[in-house]
Amino acid sequence: METLFYGGSILTMEYPEDKPEAVLVRDGVIRKVGTLDEVRKCAGKRVCKRNLDGKCLMPAFIDSHSHITMTGQVSVLADLTECENFKDVITVLRHYIEENHITGKRAVLGFGYDHNTLKEREHPTKSVLDQVSKEIPIMILHVSGHLACVNSKALELAGITKATKNPQGGVIGREKDGLEPSGYLEEAGMTTVQNVLAKRIKISIMKMLRGMQNIYIQNGITTIQDGASSAQNIKILKLMAELHLLRTDVIAYPLMSAGGREVLHKNKKYAGRYRNHFRIGGYKLVLDGSPQGRSAWMTEPYTGEPEEYCAYSWLEDAQVEEYAREAVEEGQQLLAHCNGDAAGDQFLNAYSKALECQSEKKDLRPVMIHCQTVRNDQLDRMKKLSMIASIFVGHVFYWGDIHIKNFGERRGMRISPVKDAMDRGLCVNFHQDTPVTRPNMMHSVWCAVNRISKNGTVIGANQAIGVYDALKCITINAAYQYFEEEQKGSIKEGKLADLVILDKNPLEIDKRQIKDIKVLETVKEGKCIYKK
Repeated sequence: METLFYGGSILTMEYPEDKPEAVLVRDGVIRKVGTLDEVRKCAGKRVCKRNLDGKCLMPAFIDSHSHITMTGQVSVLADLTECENFKDVITVLRHYIEENHITGKRAVLGFGYDHNTLKEREHPTKSVLDQVSKEIPIMILHVSGHLACVNSKALELAGITKATKNPQGGVIGREKDGLEPSGYLEEAGMTTVQNVLAKRIKISIMKMLRGMQNIYIQNGITTIQDGASSAQNIKILKLMAELHLLRTDVIAYPLMSAGGREVLHKNKKYAGRYRNHFRIGGYKLVLDGSPQGRSAWMTEPYTGEPEEYCAYSWLEDAQVEEYAREAVEEGQQLLAHCNGDAAGDQFLNAYSKALECQSEKKDLRPVMIHCQTVRNDQLDRMKKLSMIASIFVGHVFYWGDIHIKNFGERRGMRISPVKDAMDRGLCVNFHQDTPVTRPNMMHSVWCAVNRISKNGTVIGANQAIGVYDALKCITINAAYQYFEEEQKGSIKEGKLADLVILDKNPLEIDKRQIKDIKVLETVKEGKCIYKK
């Protein structure tokens, strides 16, 4: 099967000056790129001719960090993303209970509330959730995934009382008396409740599986990450692979602190290479929390109350050093969630020590995930370690104003420091951390180029970059992170025909309009898997 694309703008992402007239795809691979006459001469008589009608063809987008299995899971939970106040939260949860016929023998999970945007500017704790039900256990996850609120029944089932102490790497919220659990949970403080309620949750596996890939494909993405994979997540992805249900490539990174090494070693046939579009790419660590939730681990205090509060680490230094050493010894790529600069220091120190013990130098391409408050001295160290900066640049829009409130002008204006990272020669890519935000790559490009917050504030104009460089962050730079730059990320002869058709060329419109660009078609290895 051959397809000849012509009649529109073509961004190869090989060189800015490239302006080919046509692209020929055969058997899932790009066979010829050039003038229309050159490409026609290489095509067979039965070639399918695709006139782009002035639209834009470019490489399909590559997700450098998200949670595809979690995306599928939250697609069947109570959706709180549009809630504007506590009343909305209560209404959505009541409707969800009614529609799903949930009784006290089961439990309710919701996802997506954000206290920063709720009218009350507070977390909907047990005093709010008890208004929904005191018999059915309820847990709602913050949009960041790092915080949660539960009702009294959930606290009771989890055995959380006045006497329960905060776990390592987590917080159990208290009422004003400082003793009674309020229903607010932070980081590792959520674990006990999650484990108890998991036994009561019934989710349609097929409905969940359908919800996993679609949102990515509709946004032009053909390579997706499952970050911090659990053993159960790996089982789900293996099942999808063996049943040939994966329409995209999926790369999983088991969480080392949750038995990740054992998971990888038990699934070695998926390690390092794709099997029916699924592979395991290495390991993941989570070292801190959320800056908008004030749980990212900082070297300087947050502004406001409590004074001198810097949050906390998830893991002790010695444990991080051991995990880094194990990953390097095994020759595995290591990704680390670092929102706060103190977490960044912990990762850089541990990884530097691990490399000192490395017997044979290998190209491991470690990745710092999020990089919200990374300092310039840390970027310099990352460059020396050949570390990739995967930046959640959407923070500029979604929480830019919150970061200024939490960190003050100096630090808040410098979140997602893309320009500083690029100026130092780091490989930079963008992600949306789905399901935290939608996997809209054009929105990330818009954020990086314009640096405008939800409230219209320009957040650190000196960190803005050009459109072409931003497009590299969602194509060839992301492919490099996965060691796939020779197969993906640009339109080049011999590479996979992973392509996307946009309604406008992002290089030819006002940069303020980039976020409005629509994905019209997504092509995976020459096959159309989405058409608007």
